[in-house]
Amino acid sequence: MALSPLSTELIGSAAALLTTLCWLPQALKLLRSRETRDLSLVAYVAFSGGVFLWLLYGILIGSVPVMAANAVTLVLALGIVSLKLRYG
Repeated sequence: MALSPLSTELIGSAAALLTTLCWLPQALKLLRSRETRDLSLVAYVAFSGGVFLWLLYGILIGSVPVMAANAVTLVLALGIVSLKLRYG
């Protein structure tokens, strides 16, 4: 079943929106509570590295949903890493 390019982009955009926004509640909770003891710094650094590579991939293939989602996710993930470094 072939989808139109617009349908494909809409699906990609919806997926990007959902998977990106799922990090927002975690970041807000950490900002409020400043409790980061149970977070794995190694896991978040590795995740951030992977997201950076996805962002680079999106740039290379010229996919706006991939670029946008991973740019926002990277900002949120690095924000969580910085909170972990600051509050331990």
